[in-house]
Amino acid sequence: MSVKKSEIESLVYLLDDPDPFVKSQVRNRLFELGETAVPLLDQQKSETNDAESRELINEIIQHITFGSVEQDFMDVLEGGLSSLEQLENAVFILSRFDNPTLREREYKKKLDRFTEMIADDVRYSLSETQKMHKVLSLVFEDLEFSGSTSDYYNPHNSYLNRVIDRREGLPISLALIVLFIGRRLDLPFYGINMPIHFMMKYKTANEEILIDPFDHGKVVTYDQCYYFLKQNGVEPRSEHFKNSSEEDILARCIRNLINSYEKRDKLDTVESLKKLLNTVEIMVR
Repeated sequence: MSVKKSEIESLVYLLDDPDPFVKSQVRNRLFELGETAVPLLDQQKSETNDAESRELINEIIQHITFGSVEQDFMDVLEGGLSSLEQLENAVFILSRFDNPTLREREYKKKLDRFTEMIADDVRYSLSETQKMHKVLSLVFEDLEFSGSTSDYYNPHNSYLNRVIDRREGLPISLALIVLFIGRRLDLPFYGINMPIHFMMKYKTANEEILIDPFDHGKVVTYDQCYYFLKQNGVEPRSEHFKNSSEEDILARCIRNLINSYEKRDKLDTVESLKKLLNTVEIMVR
């Protein structure tokens, strides 16, 4: 189906029409045009200066492309989710839920370049602990990634491409940056699916080190974590500190997004994300 730029421009213009019937007809026409309209819609989104219009166009693109994003998501899960490389693929497909035209490979290349910045230093480090500190220093000092404190529940804090662009995020998304760089260097970083606050672990033959990704990669003790959990009404248990599986990390990423969109009353988006979460829980259990 051929789609003309002039028609897309007219339809986008009519999205601002005060008549609900007109708006409804416009949306239906855009949905009817389907994915053939997405490149032109994306162009219109980039050319408009109005934030509300950009968000509306993005929601329409999300609606049109959800089926293909969901299918790609299912395809990667069918291939297995038992390594950090597979988790990385799944997380970037999840990012396409926010930005359907995302070029995932560009962001993987950014992670490659981050890794190359310290690859030689890590290779010639004297100890395993020194290697850990090289990675943490890169992420939290040189690249200046940090926890989002001013707008914690912003969905952008959960989409990895946005986290890379903005250099801020939630504990789990910051941990993913470390985990994916660590994977490229073959270093033993692990996610810890602790209640309330996602943590990391660096485990060598001689020691286990707990790391708080939200506090600039600060090394913490188990006692500090126990105290934190008790202060928040959770009785600490040993399973709270086990290495997290890739599927549990992915599921938690999606739950964080569901929570963020619920707080914004984006209920259609919430329902779509719940379908993705259900797919994860069915396919990897």
